[in-house]
Amino acid sequence: MVDEANSSPPKRRWLVIGAGVMGLKVADELIAKGQDVTIAEAAPTVGGLTSAWKLGDVTWDRFYHVTLLSDSVLREKLRDLDLEDEIRWVETKTGFYAGGELLSMSNTLEFLRFKPLSLFQRLRLGGTIFLASKIRDFRSMERQSVEAWLRRWSGRGAFEKVWLPLLKAKFGDAYQKTSAAFIWAHTQRMYKARRSGAKKEMFGYVPGGYARILETWTEQLASKGMRLLLGHSVREIRKLDNDTDGSRQIEVDFHDASSQIYDCVISTIASPLIARQCVDLTEQEKQQHRSITYLGVVCASLLLKKPISEYYVTNITDTWVPLTGIIEMSTIVDPERELGGHHLVYLPKYMTDDHPDLAEPDDDYRERCLQTLEKMYDHFSRDDVLEFKVARAKYVAALSTVDYSTRLPPVVTSVPGLYALNSAHILEGNLNVNETLHLGATKFHGEVWPDFVATKH
Repeated sequence: MVDEANSSPPKRRWLVIGAGVMGLKVADELIAKGQDVTIAEAAPTVGGLTSAWKLGDVTWDRFYHVTLLSDSVLREKLRDLDLEDEIRWVETKTGFYAGGELLSMSNTLEFLRFKPLSLFQRLRLGGTIFLASKIRDFRSMERQSVEAWLRRWSGRGAFEKVWLPLLKAKFGDAYQKTSAAFIWAHTQRMYKARRSGAKKEMFGYVPGGYARILETWTEQLASKGMRLLLGHSVREIRKLDNDTDGSRQIEVDFHDASSQIYDCVISTIASPLIARQCVDLTEQEKQQHRSITYLGVVCASLLLKKPISEYYVTNITDTWVPLTGIIEMSTIVDPERELGGHHLVYLPKYMTDDHPDLAEPDDDYRERCLQTLEKMYDHFSRDDVLEFKVARAKYVAALSTVDYSTRLPPVVTSVPGLYALNSAHILEGNLNVNETLHLGATKFHGEVWPDFVATKH
């Protein structure tokens, strides 16, 4: 065993699988420890869910992302990249589409005037949110379903008029097995953001979006010796035992028929893919990875001549609307500086990873979206649509089921030198870039690195 306090562990060859935020963060930590790092990414670009694309002449994020004032880990990384001082902060508004009307719920007065609920129901709804912000025991929330907890504290009226349609829009029927930790984590994050921003919803972005962040980050890593293999999807990972000295290495087969040998491998991709690729995991480990249910998403990006509304997010409680919400990104991102004078709107629909609608043809999804906007907004016209593109991802976020933390697969696997660390290990939070960065750092220093130091390679 190496005494880390008095000597440096040997420099070893590491492969990080996945060039999303988690993979880049792990590479950061390994390079800081003096390790030899290669990242293999199946896609032709880095970033995963934070990657960018072109909408006409505009380059912006494929999926919607913002920075909160309370996102301390993300802001620290942006500071390290000399980008934190450039963040542009904007006060946002929140809308609700309920009963065929677009309503504002951006402050306390508007909340108290929210027409779909009686005054008593509004007070119970507000009390539920306040209670969730004060709870500190994550496990107490994880042990009960979100439906049972919300019904108990909000009452039948507020639950069925507000919470139930929102849960169904987010999870579909899977809301029935979702734990109360979901609503707890969301409330904690938003309250923390308000405490950081004078009780206002202040959201921010870096000029150039995540395309610029990722380019700057990968350039920084490359300058420190990181090698990046794009378009390199992994087919299989196998352990190799050295009979001479008892040391162990790991062989990785790529889909292009090439193979490489590494001392250590850390996979940051979705758990079902880890179970498929890592053939030497125990059956229990494979089953733990396979049993995780993910939410997938189909998300349209619309570049428009005109804005749709003044709300960054419009929550939807009318069940006929086939969308999880409407995200008007150009209420935050400066249209003139970033979007060529146009307006950017995201139309996401979340569903479980086995849902057939994840494969719905782009043209069908486009028509559903346009018909929905025409019905919701009298002023909306298809003639205002300059660009319409559909992004989809099968594995976005692990579903926070009841007692989820008790069934998680281990980060340190049964195969020496093989580690599995991904966003499914997020427990006391919901998936976002800040939470992913925080998890990457804490799990690396708390589990991956101590095991590496203690293991003979």
